[in-house]
Amino acid sequence: MQVPGIQFVTDEKGRRLGVLPDLRKHAEIWEDIYDALIALKRKSEPRESLASVRRRLHKPAKLGE
Repeated sequence: MQVPGIQFVTDEKGRRLGVLPDLRKHAEIWEDIYDALIALKRKSEPRESLASVRRRLHKPAKLGE
């Protein structure tokens, strides 16, 4: 099945190794894929609660920080 604006990179046996999307046609889809990859990469990073973020945002900023 061919999808306009999508090219596959294949090896000598025709196995798909990668994909080249035309970003002019598929920019929104690419942004979603990229966001998902970033989220996977950051999966093991420490989390901060929403309450903690709110407290930090409501504190007056100190000069030099």
